[in-house]
Amino acid sequence: MPRHPRSVSDRFAALSEAVTHWTGSSGAFAAALGIIVVWGLLGPVFGYSDTWQLVINTGTTVVTFLMVFLIQRTQNKDALALHLKLNDLVAALEGASNRQVEDLSERELMVLRRHYQELAKLARKETDLGHSHSVEEARHRHTTKLRSGTAHGAAGPAD
Repeated sequence: MPRHPRSVSDRFAALSEAVTHWTGSSGAFAAALGIIVVWGLLGPVFGYSDTWQLVINTGTTVVTFLMVFLIQRTQNKDALALHLKLNDLVAALEGASNRQVEDLSERELMVLRRHYQELAKLARKETDLGHSHSVEEARHRHTTKLRSGTAHGAAGPAD
């Protein structure tokens, strides 16, 4: 089967992935440390001149600028992969909410967060960790237990 030429975008993605993997390695750290040591040792040779300082300043600025984009690309890709894997897990669980939350506003996320905080608060009172699926279910179960006197902690020490 003939190999199709890869697009510029594909080649750039492969290059950025390779650079990302390499820059996170011990070898990359050793290379960076070696450059700094050599630069420091050359200071007396160049009389600690402005040019000597400019070399390291320019080099670190360029590397930092490029690394910001590589790090952001990696975080975006990792976040997407994590979201997809979580969506896959949620889809496989019976009764789990498959609500899309990634595109909610910050205000909407805070509302949802309070919802889950309340659910967690109610779940702490449950003895079975996987017992409730929603705040409403948890409230109903908890209220029913309180009425019947079987709620965890109802006859024992307070939570």
